[in-house]
Amino acid sequence: MQMWPGQGFPLGATYDGNGTNFSVFSEVADRVELCLFGDDGTEVRHELPESTGYIHHGYLPGVQPGQRYGFRVHGPWDPAHGLICNPNKLLLDPYAKAVEGEVRWSEAVFPYHFATGPDGPANDADSAPFVPTAVVTSPFFDWADDRHPRTAWHETVVYETHVRGLTMRHPDVPEELRGTYAGLCTPAIVKHFQRLGVTAVELMPVHQFIHDHRLFELGLNNYWGYNSIAYLAPHNAYASYGQRGQQVQEFKQMVKTLHREGIEVILDVVYNHTAEGDHSGPMLGFKGIDNPAYYRLDAADPRRYVDYTGTGNSLNMRHPHVLQLVMDSLRYWVLEMHVDGFRFDLAATLARELHDVDKLSSFFDLIQQDPVVSQVKLIAEPWDVGEGGYQVGNFPPLWSEWNGKYRDEVRDFWRGADHTVAEFGYRFTGSSDLYESNGRTPSASINFITCHDGFTLTDLVTYNHKHNEANGEEGKDGADDNRSWNCGVEGPTTDAEVQALRRRQRRNLLTTLFLSQGVPMLLGGDEIGRTQLGNNNAYNQDTEVSWYDWAACDDALMEFVRRLAKFRRRHPVFRRRRWFQGRAIAGELADIAWYAPEGRQMNEADWQVSYARSIVVFLNGDAIPTPGPQGERIFDDSFLVVFNASDGPLEVVLPDVPAAATTPWLTVLDTTPDDPDRGLPREPVVAIALNHTGDTIEVGARSVRVLRLDHPAMAGFRAPL
Repeated sequence: MQMWPGQGFPLGATYDGNGTNFSVFSEVADRVELCLFGDDGTEVRHELPESTGYIHHGYLPGVQPGQRYGFRVHGPWDPAHGLICNPNKLLLDPYAKAVEGEVRWSEAVFPYHFATGPDGPANDADSAPFVPTAVVTSPFFDWADDRHPRTAWHETVVYETHVRGLTMRHPDVPEELRGTYAGLCTPAIVKHFQRLGVTAVELMPVHQFIHDHRLFELGLNNYWGYNSIAYLAPHNAYASYGQRGQQVQEFKQMVKTLHREGIEVILDVVYNHTAEGDHSGPMLGFKGIDNPAYYRLDAADPRRYVDYTGTGNSLNMRHPHVLQLVMDSLRYWVLEMHVDGFRFDLAATLARELHDVDKLSSFFDLIQQDPVVSQVKLIAEPWDVGEGGYQVGNFPPLWSEWNGKYRDEVRDFWRGADHTVAEFGYRFTGSSDLYESNGRTPSASINFITCHDGFTLTDLVTYNHKHNEANGEEGKDGADDNRSWNCGVEGPTTDAEVQALRRRQRRNLLTTLFLSQGVPMLLGGDEIGRTQLGNNNAYNQDTEVSWYDWAACDDALMEFVRRLAKFRRRHPVFRRRRWFQGRAIAGELADIAWYAPEGRQMNEADWQVSYARSIVVFLNGDAIPTPGPQGERIFDDSFLVVFNASDGPLEVVLPDVPAAATTPWLTVLDTTPDDPDRGLPREPVVAIALNHTGDTIEVGARSVRVLRLDHPAMAGFRAPL
């Protein structure tokens, strides 16, 4: 088969109906061989005949979708200068759109001999039998009338989940579909999302990833998937049938199905490092194609890697071809796979130009000007493990951020740690101290109590200490600063009072989350009471520890979360588009007011008390300044929210609010009862209690109580929860 010159762009393997164009970047390569593999494992090599601006390319007529391929790069072996080309290693295409197989760990996978180490001579063993191959894919798919839901940020509810863990134990998902893209969009799962009011699923990594050699030796694997090796390929193990491009079709069908139900798909993406590890790691793709281009090398010793991620390497975001790869990947997932946004793992690493995190870095410039990527939801995990890596509040205006300060403060408040209520006030109202100064809105704050990394909600109120023995790291892995509280007993207990307190604490944390300004993110499984038995770093637990136990679902908790989400969706005062002003917007009442339990407005001294365990906030539903989508005025009922994190009941005097002179306060939410019908009733015209201005009410120990002042125009919106 004769190879034609082909084209340098697009990079990767591009099928045009008659054949396939192959293109790969390498500045260090003397020559590049394309290797095609038959079903019987036979390998045929073709040297790419053209090189244009370090892009090596060629076209093979007749090559069809499903064809497996890889590259071999001939070039210098000079580890002292960061050059480690080794044509004996079969390399994955950085632009592979599908991958078949997985790594079978062998010394042949490494570029060096174990006996002599990374600085010794090159390992000449052929790695082809032990590594996955890229697959030529078909670009054709019937999207029909699919469209992005484009849910407004202030109406978004994010559900962070894992493709495999979500469905592995679900009784209503067919067994052959459990743990797959197809399983995630089955009717049972979609119905669950809808009942919870979820508008976006945030999927933990689905880029093709590798199970680490170290974990393999421990008999474990990389369940979370933060170990990417191909940024345009959906992970093959999540496909219910076939790895020769079927995973691409199945992923697209999942997105199409969720979109039809109004649910967005957000991907957790890992552009900060790759699966090749440090200088002692394997050679799977990037290292052998162009090590100095793709990785941040130590300037003092180019044999070693700069590591801002704790994984051994950092992707070199200063190199134009690396930036191009990231941007091409992002555009591909939006344009070809129809996803709706991205959550960037350890995003501070992407902003490091030289050493410091730079919010004016090239990466942010590219995102800002890109006509595709700039229009989708962009979420930063605003930290990495390097010096100065904690950057909460410092990302550019287009970005929202996982608000780690929100998580920490809400946990501290409810566990009774010393703090000032001023910090709680900022977090509850959207964190204007972090985001307002550069033109961002409350939606810049992705509020969360728990996420994949750490305790689940149930474990947060059950354990003071991590219990990670199953991870094979002698309990040394995972965070020690969990800001958790076991309610008096470590782990499971038969003590009825402790059990009741734990259930109430879960409701307190969830109520705070859904009533805070900003975007709530619910960790998948928290709504059913999922536990990891105290493991706060279950990254290598592809077992019942991580899989959602639907049979043990806490039905009362799930119903409470469902009603809570609907309550938030019904009342725009809890999801404002703009910041509170603390002054009158319409009429004589301020849009927000803060009160001490005795009914007077808080003063400066009140805000700084470190031992405060309670706070009362008035939210004025008649003072929402932003109009609706068609310019209509937005109004709502008004609410008084009482947070009592003390271990005893709290006497609260209802404040003198003019609108309450003739209208009674109705208690509509109370986290004290276990029964949702008592704590958050379905029928809105039946209040839990009725009181008037000046009355004293008792708010239970460690609980939230929400009182409503009815707005006359809201009567028609009070359908049952």
